Amino acid sequence: MMSAYDPHRLVNLAAMSLVKDEALAISSLEYLPMELYPPLFMAAFSGRHSETLKAMVQAWPFARLPLGGLMQKPHQGTIQAVLDGLDVLLAQKVHPRRCKLRVLDLRNTGQDFWNMWSGDMDHVPSSSLMAPVAEDMSRTKHPLTPLVVYIELCLKTKTSIKFLTYLLRWVEQRKGSMHLCCKKIKIISRSKENIKKILSMVKLNCVQEVELSLTQKLSTLAKFASLLGKMRNVQRLLLSPIHGSVAEEQDHQALLQFTSQILRLQYLQDLRMEGPSFLEGRLNQMLRCLKTSLYNISITNCLLTESDLAHLSQCWNICQLKGLNLNGVTLTNFHPELLQVLLEKVASTLEELDLNLCGIMDSHLMAILPVLSSCSQLRVLSLCGNLISMTVLESLLRHTDRLSALSLELYPAPRESYSSLGILHQERLAQLKAELWEILTDLGRPRKIWVSPSPCPHCGDDMCDHLSPSA
Repeated sequence: MMSAYDPHRLVNLAAMSLVKDEALAISSLEYLPMELYPPLFMAAFSGRHSETLKAMVQAWPFARLPLGGLMQKPHQGTIQAVLDGLDVLLAQKVHPRRCKLRVLDLRNTGQDFWNMWSGDMDHVPSSSLMAPVAEDMSRTKHPLTPLVVYIELCLKTKTSIKFLTYLLRWVEQRKGSMHLCCKKIKIISRSKENIKKILSMVKLNCVQEVELSLTQKLSTLAKFASLLGKMRNVQRLLLSPIHGSVAEEQDHQALLQFTSQILRLQYLQDLRMEGPSFLEGRLNQMLRCLKTSLYNISITNCLLTESDLAHLSQCWNICQLKGLNLNGVTLTNFHPELLQVLLEKVASTLEELDLNLCGIMDSHLMAILPVLSSCSQLRVLSLCGNLISMTVLESLLRHTDRLSALSLELYPAPRESYSSLGILHQERLAQLKAELWEILTDLGRPRKIWVSPSPCPHCGDDMCDHLSPSA
């Protein structure tokens, strides 16, 4: 549920007082100003006043009811009350005068709407303050049906699967009067039977984002591949760690089954694979199945070969790449020029570059410094967890100084901060940071540079420190 209401706002006090008398609240709906509807709805939802919720849905004076913004966990009774109210509404030949409801949004969105009407204005953009009123006043003459239901599927627990099954069946039984739109699917559950049953009730060609966190084996991924192939409008695909070396024939066939379905994703722009061990030496097999230009590609925490990196740099699909993440991909024994060639391919469009924990040495970084300085759109550069000398780090700062768009730089502690046994010396690190500060001051452009021995200083590690001298 949302946070408690501000006790000092009279409108919230009025709503909480009114909802205590359910009969009075329901009989008053026709005369209430629209500004009181959201606070009253929140009070009824929080207190689980089912009859009030049922009546309010039938008189809702806004085009959208962002119900998902009020739910952390679905409660059968309150959801049922809302659905019962919709049933009454859809059954009426003449809809109530005040009701403008056209969209039921069950996604985890809409917090700005509720915050605005509850008085919490701190996190609401000023441009959106009048949006609900303006939108609804412009739609007063539009017909109510068909109602659009927005939902995100998160198949995680038995409880969530049970709720989604119930909801989808309810929508299916009323498909003549409403349209279900599901743009995002996240699958964590290992129950393949439940997954297939739920997905059979969803129009898969509406899905734009898929996150798979159940795939521990290639064989499991292959079983899901046919469903993925039906999601032809997917723009973003995220895969959790998948184990398998494709050394066995069955794993090789499973990979073929999966990549054959990737061919069907004609709008894929964002591909993220965490720990895809099956890709070692076979990245080209995946890349050649892509039919669109990627805007983001993330291949993390896995082993790749030099040929894999070469195939990536030669792939036509990355010519418009904005984000490149190779976090945890060891490049220590690769020829430094390979990374240079890759970055040259994307220099004109690249905005974010993550090379954390890649085993990058001075030779690798020196090889890419010229091309880094030509990445005019680069906004974020992260090189944490690599062993880089102070001299090369200084050179890096000078090369990146000309990049006016660069707003976030995350660098490792210089190699000289450590002893021969790999022990960090804090005093030596502080001295080196002071030297970097002087360099930034001499360069004259305000910059925020994070320098830390931790792998990811942006996560809030106490060891983080930053340099931000004024011009």
